[in-house]
Amino acid sequence: MLKTAQIITIVVFACLTGITEVNAQRDYRTGIGFRAGPMAGLTIKHFISQHEAIELSMSSRWNGSIFHGLYEIHHNVMKESRLNWYYGGGIHIAHWNLESNLHPWFSEDGSYTAFGFDGIAGMEYSLVDAPISFSFDWKPMFNLINKTRFRMDDVGLTIRVFLGNT
Repeated sequence: MLKTAQIITIVVFACLTGITEVNAQRDYRTGIGFRAGPMAGLTIKHFISQHEAIELSMSSRWNGSIFHGLYEIHHNVMKESRLNWYYGGGIHIAHWNLESNLHPWFSEDGSYTAFGFDGIAGMEYSLVDAPISFSFDWKPMFNLINKTRFRMDDVGLTIRVFLGNT
């Protein structure tokens, strides 16, 4: 199941990088970065329009991996501002191996794969003189299939480098 999620992530990203029409002044079209927090990992964000972005991320926590796919709406905090606020949602697929690590959510051993929904809300600031942005966000998640739980402790800081300007 984990290999299928990796393949889906790569295919979706390849399709997104083929989208070239952006209708507004954005600091970047596609950026790649690192998100630090309880679920730390790599992230790729691609704007599909002036205010809409798709973000794919792969993170790690408790000896497992989580793949997120998010749809985000971005708005300027003030007109002509480099500071944006955003919100959105998406899905995740996760796999944990609990054989060698006590998982704080569950007392049993074994491994499992879970699927669920995510939310996201945050702020992003793009530097003026460098192709870099910083974002701070909150990303709650709900496992719908297998180990049903609502987790709301994922707050993270992302540093992203732009791969292409608009």
